[in-house]
Amino acid sequence: MVNELLEKLVDKSITKKKVTEKVKQNFDLLPEILNGISSHKPAIRYGCSKILMDLSEENPDKLYPHMDFFVELLDSKYRILTWNAMAVIANLTKVDTKNKFDSIFDKYYSFLNDEYMVTVANLVGNSGKIAKFKPNLTQRITNELLKIENISTTPHLTEECKRVITEKAIKSFDVFFDQIENKDKVISFVKKQQNSSRRTLKNEAERFLKKWTS
Repeated sequence: MVNELLEKLVDKSITKKKVTEKVKQNFDLLPEILNGISSHKPAIRYGCSKILMDLSEENPDKLYPHMDFFVELLDSKYRILTWNAMAVIANLTKVDTKNKFDSIFDKYYSFLNDEYMVTVANLVGNSGKIAKFKPNLTQRITNELLKIENISTTPHLTEECKRVITEKAIKSFDVFFDQIENKDKVISFVKKQQNSSRRTLKNEAERFLKKWTS
């Protein structure tokens, strides 16, 4: 029954959204969606990944028992699965009563040094949410995001990519800036972007400074 459901993702006779709704109505289907991640068929593999990401946002409590599964998925050979796992884990910090994220903090933030822009951007983009759900980690997350200035460029992460990532960092800082004790370092970081060649980054920096320093 469930396998037939997932096979329909291949020929697109059912949408990921429809499968998500079916799981919400019956979470007994969840193990099969988790198993779908290991499918050799990309449509099933990535379809299930997206379904799990959406479920983690709306029903984190249902996926929390499987958090270790998503931690392992960070090491997937498929970058899309890694990106989605990062998003799921960030959503699960909302209900992380066992402080599982705290114990994998270093592993999670090791992706700040990844050679691919999208990986780093996903990490940075999820950080605001994590800090709100895990205020005890505010300082550690702040310290990690401030390292962005010094990350190395690669063929897949250019100087322009770094500017995209920096823009995401400012947006994340905006989410939890009120929690940060040493605000001066963040303000200094943002001020450096006021003359950026990337217009949206410059605008984001100016907006942030107007909001938090005026």
